[in-house]
Amino acid sequence: MDVKNKWTLITGASRGVGKEIAKFMAKQGSNLILQSRSTQHTQKLVEDLEREVSVKAFSCDLESEDSISKFLSGVDDLQVEVDIVFNNAGLQVPYCENYFQNKREDYLTSYAVNCLAPIQIAYHFLPKMVEKKFGRIIMTSSGIADQPELMGYACAKAALTKFVQDFACKLNGTNVMMNAMDPGWLRTDLGGPNAPNPVESVLPGAVLGAFLEDQKSGRWFSAQDYAFMELKEALQKAMQKN
Repeated sequence: MDVKNKWTLITGASRGVGKEIAKFMAKQGSNLILQSRSTQHTQKLVEDLEREVSVKAFSCDLESEDSISKFLSGVDDLQVEVDIVFNNAGLQVPYCENYFQNKREDYLTSYAVNCLAPIQIAYHFLPKMVEKKFGRIIMTSSGIADQPELMGYACAKAALTKFVQDFACKLNGTNVMMNAMDPGWLRTDLGGPNAPNPVESVLPGAVLGAFLEDQKSGRWFSAQDYAFMELKEALQKAMQKN
């Protein structure tokens, strides 16, 4: 799919996976709407990418329903059609060595940012996408397993994946596609310095859901299965696999 001149919204765009996605989409000619906690965090990225495409930046606290609503209202005020949404932003909970003592507040914070925020954003754009018969939403989930020390994070991501899977019956065949993507364990602020994979390995797997045209939703893409491949090759592999 040609994304040139389409508008792509990316949460958590100031660093890590979100920043890599922003740079990739700009190279494909897509205009960008970038979210971070402060527009100062994306200022340099905006300046760099504005040489290629139109870029708008917003600040938003994804832990706050009201802040997200204001952010979405500001996006609407741009009066552009948002065609692609990368719900990428994520937050890790403290590692709890005594996994019988995971704290309730860690669950609440994790669910707010990792699950409820992307769902609120999806609910905002899905009706518009269905009405115009086009749209792509990619939810960043996680393949984390067997780590009760990080259970708040794991449960929030599992709930987000369930949201994606159960919407497939409503979206399949509509040209509005919502799928989940697992970036893998990366050397980012969230993944930490001991992670096995560089952040650049997330491409092109992280963006496959934006370029596929088979009108299938509810799928899971493991970005590391496509690390450092050319986009065309990765798309062919994804279609054969899914």
